[in-house]
Amino acid sequence: MYEILLVVYLVVALALIGMILIQQGKGADMGSSFGAGASATVFGSSGAGNFMTKTTTVLATVFFVLSIALGNLTAGQIKQTDQWENLEAPAATTVPAGTDVPATEENSDVPN
Repeated sequence: MYEILLVVYLVVALALIGMILIQQGKGADMGSSFGAGASATVFGSSGAGNFMTKTTTVLATVFFVLSIALGNLTAGQIKQTDQWENLEAPAATTVPAGTDVPATEENSDVPN
């Protein structure tokens, strides 16, 4: 379910970005009112303001709801333990880089 919500979240985010980018600025209305062109005639004479504003509002609401849901799902997962939590345990020993040759009977110094 987490993966499905994550994919939906990504699609909504991209749709929201697209809707914001295709909207006209406030200054574009002034130019079209003086006959500067047929701006927004695809959506009717009132323009695309209502449709795009409502769609952007719905997408933003869904985006924030999904953000909260994904945050709650992520917070409920088991967290990785901290390395510094138990300082009384001995540190793990590491083997020096030059001694990682496997010991066989021919090159072993340890008697059997």
